[in-house]
Amino acid sequence: MKALVVLALVGVSGVALAAQESVVGNNQQPAKVEHYSYSMNLDIAQVISRSPASDACGVVPARIVYDDSHGQRHILEYSELGNGCSGS
Repeated sequence: MKALVVLALVGVSGVALAAQESVVGNNQQPAKVEHYSYSMNLDIAQVISRSPASDACGVVPARIVYDDSHGQRHILEYSELGNGCSGS
């Protein structure tokens, strides 16, 4: 199952690169979208917003906007399993 998620993550990351946006943080500088990898050391002091859970079945992109311990605003894009899959 983990291998399937990793493969889906790689597939979705290519699509995610096309969608770039910026959010202004406390320092009024635009934040660029960062793409999550397992090697990242995250510094999340406060979560500002999170994308709503998807009703799709399968691995879908999601985003979280947060401030780090230095007050810098970040947008992190990652993959999650959608809620639309039935348990049968």
